Amino acid sequence: MSANPVRIFVPVDAAALSVGAEAVAQTIASEAAVRGLAIEVVRNGSRGMLWLEPMVEVETNEGRIAYGPVAAKDVPSLFDAGLVTGGAHGLRLGKTEELDWMKRQQRLTFERVGVIDPLSIADYRAHGGFKGLEKALALTGGEIVEAVKASGLRGRGGAGFPTGIKWKTVHDAKAEQKYIVCNADEGDSGTFADRMLFEGDPYLTIEGMTIAAIAVGATRGYIYLRSEYPHAHRTLQRAILKAEAAGLIGASVLGSEHAFHLEVRLGAGAYICGEETSLLESLEGKRAIVRAKPPLPALQGLFGKPTVVNNVLSFAAVPWILDHGAQAYADYGMGRSRGTLPIQLGGNVKRGGLIELAFGISLREIIEDMGGGTLSGRPIRAVQVGGPLGAYLTAGQLDVQMDYEALAAMRAMLGHGGIVVFDDSVDMARQARFAFAFCAKESCGKCTPCRIGATRGVETMDRIIAGTEVPKNIAVLRDLSKLMTDASLCAMGGLTPMPVLSALNHFPEDFDRPPLPLAAE
Repeated sequence: MSANPVRIFVPVDAAALSVGAEAVAQTIASEAAVRGLAIEVVRNGSRGMLWLEPMVEVETNEGRIAYGPVAAKDVPSLFDAGLVTGGAHGLRLGKTEELDWMKRQQRLTFERVGVIDPLSIADYRAHGGFKGLEKALALTGGEIVEAVKASGLRGRGGAGFPTGIKWKTVHDAKAEQKYIVCNADEGDSGTFADRMLFEGDPYLTIEGMTIAAIAVGATRGYIYLRSEYPHAHRTLQRAILKAEAAGLIGASVLGSEHAFHLEVRLGAGAYICGEETSLLESLEGKRAIVRAKPPLPALQGLFGKPTVVNNVLSFAAVPWILDHGAQAYADYGMGRSRGTLPIQLGGNVKRGGLIELAFGISLREIIEDMGGGTLSGRPIRAVQVGGPLGAYLTAGQLDVQMDYEALAAMRAMLGHGGIVVFDDSVDMARQARFAFAFCAKESCGKCTPCRIGATRGVETMDRIIAGTEVPKNIAVLRDLSKLMTDASLCAMGGLTPMPVLSALNHFPEDFDRPPLPLAAE
């Protein structure tokens, strides 16, 4: 047997596991043993090409060679074809980094995902990990804040608020205790970037949160993770324990005077916990209902103390900024949208997955060029960007650039970067009803416009779909939407009319319903 085992990578990402990656990994190990081949099976994260999962990679002298999608039954023939040397096979895709999907991206946040063993600190360091943290330790808190401000980084959770301004507010606040809270309650339909990052590169978010703690003077941090992510939860828990044991966090961060203690807390399935004040209420052990603002969480957040609340992708961008410089990050993107955006492409699309690109690429390029159009082969009719509260865009609007302001000008939003594609079989009136029904179910119930408005919205849509006094009910629908937009306490009720009105305005023919026939007596 060879003294140097060949490294074969099989993703441990939940998407890959769902289509048989565990069986593939076990079969590769057993087949190699039978053949007397020295291999090391490394469980990496997913490269984001979800239609090719499980995608197996083998490390060769030429670089990493990819095969996929691989089923357990394919493994013997792969070894027969010379898998350990990157041999030719019907499933051979070529060098991973030269695949079109990968070559077209600018991976900053996801540069290590799929490349490293997620829980190996040595692997993380070998690929540039903790360099940002080391540089941050040589700076004052104010200097770190200024670097984040200069980078142009904005919240990647949906609101798009400048991250550096939020950090400066917490930095300047006077308090004995401050907190760092990571909003990992990734509940938007069509989004999975947070999960992929936790499962493929957990130390990155830990590093970003630690830099934030040093910047603002916080000593405790919490990752609020949705309960539907058990694989990410286990990986994060193990990563935190390993980081503490290695002295990367804890009583002394990398041997410095800074302390930072980090915990993971699981949510209980409430979509409203994606709203930062509701999340804080939940963290405090209370019912998850929205707080009125002011006071802002940056001044009175967790347990009434100054708190930085950012999304996973916001924290994950920070180590790269500190390592490479604010200007290097700001050089990506356009206008007020700087850096890169992890885009999650799903729905009725041939090639769904995660793409990281600088702001400015058009929606059409993402869906048609990278996504390959609809899986059904039927024409695209609608695309929803920004989660279940995002607007529906038409096939004629796909040339819009992925940019906060460009989408806002179209009465749409970027949100967490999720894109869901629909073909021409979709009923947009029923999609509008779904938005109201979703809000009615997920509302925290604190304010009347959201709690009652969403329920009235479902009833109004049912009358429209039944063809009952359609013009009158459409007038009610518009009036109700204005009330919810203007008077709701938070974005849950305030944004629900966005998908409703976009469906009504762009696809009015779906709302022009004839009365349903009377049931036979």
